[in-house]
Amino acid sequence: MRRLLPLLLLLLMMPVLPASAQQPPDASRFFPYTLNTTRLPNGLTVVRVPFNSPGIVAYVTAVRVGSRNEVEPGRTGFAHFFEHMMFKGTKANPEGQRERILGGFGFDDNAFTTDDITVYQVYGPTAGLEKLIALEADRFQNLEYSEPAFQTEALAVLGEYHKNAAGPDLKLEEALAKTAFTRHTYQHTTLGFYEDIQAMPKAYAYSRSFFERWYTPANTTLFIVGDFNDAQVVSQVTKAYGGWQRQPTSVIIPTEPPQTSQRTVHVDWPQPTQPRHVLAWHTPAARADTADAAIQTILAEYLVGDTSPAYKELVLEKQYVESLNVYTTPHRDPYLFPIDATLQDEKFRADVDAVLRREVTAVAGAPVDGVRLKAIQDHLRYGLLMDLETPRDVAIDLALYAGVMGRPDALASYLKQLGSVTPQQITLFARKYLEDKNLTVLTLTPKAVAAGGTP
Repeated sequence: MRRLLPLLLLLLMMPVLPASAQQPPDASRFFPYTLNTTRLPNGLTVVRVPFNSPGIVAYVTAVRVGSRNEVEPGRTGFAHFFEHMMFKGTKANPEGQRERILGGFGFDDNAFTTDDITVYQVYGPTAGLEKLIALEADRFQNLEYSEPAFQTEALAVLGEYHKNAAGPDLKLEEALAKTAFTRHTYQHTTLGFYEDIQAMPKAYAYSRSFFERWYTPANTTLFIVGDFNDAQVVSQVTKAYGGWQRQPTSVIIPTEPPQTSQRTVHVDWPQPTQPRHVLAWHTPAARADTADAAIQTILAEYLVGDTSPAYKELVLEKQYVESLNVYTTPHRDPYLFPIDATLQDEKFRADVDAVLRREVTAVAGAPVDGVRLKAIQDHLRYGLLMDLETPRDVAIDLALYAGVMGRPDALASYLKQLGSVTPQQITLFARKYLEDKNLTVLTLTPKAVAAGGTP
């Protein structure tokens, strides 16, 4: 990744936003809640969202580190692994004490890692918010763990890999990523390469440097949503996190070169399961200042959603396919647009492939149905908004979009784009990106089918 100025210099140039700073007025038309944003002098961004949830608050910490950031050979899977380590305690709050305190208040506590971001979520009573702030500030600044504890958790992560590997989805994801990406770190999954996970128990010293590198205030955003006194929260957060002075670092993420010809990869699955057929094209990164993320979400529904000709033909009428999906999770760098078909029988594979390619060609070559497009846009926007039922829902969605796109108001921008994409944009996008030379085809055949039988 090219940088015109060192990240630290950029940080020093950033203004300290007042506590009353809000999202632009235009964004508020598309996102129904107010975002009050403060950036502390150390670079930590603190977003507060008032929500009518008497006595309840969500506290979500988003760190911009995922498998994307794992550039050193042999060190994949550490972003996910470190999510586990963040629950190991500090000198002030040894392992288990934080959980006992939070449990005493009635908080729910969890975390997850994606390709681009690690998210820590706590949800519960506002009465415990001040203590929660102190506990979270302590572990993000002062995490402590011994080498034996590290090694024990590394074995637990290996067990998690084995559990996921018992089903075909992980193998499919690994095969697709390794084939579609030749240089970019998206070529490994969030869990990491298997051999790297096996070697993790020997990487205690590296784990400490990983923490120092990525768990910095400038790389972290807090989202506090619910019922709270804003002035008190800002004061408490400033006091608790103000001493966090770990400096930001950066690494160069390899740029994926353009794909010049169609690629294929096949997986023979050793157990009975449904055959799978995946068509995946390289597509642009999700950004707050472009419509690319929204276009991909809409295009997925247009091509294989419940109202699409492909769905009606393959799922409802001919019943060649059990399910059709496109997983268009926003990514920080250019990623994939994968149509995933679960087949009813191996003998339908060629017909399913032909129908999917026919529909892609039609979108790229003929005018998009404006009426159906508008219905899809409305459904997606209102569906997303209707899912924001609790402070936790709001905080997590804000964290996900902000973590990928780099702006606290990224979710509002995405909602705006969902409603403003035109038929012409859909056509031009499909024409530019959904072409054969940019395509990777992934097939999975279960053992019984590979041997000539029926799954």
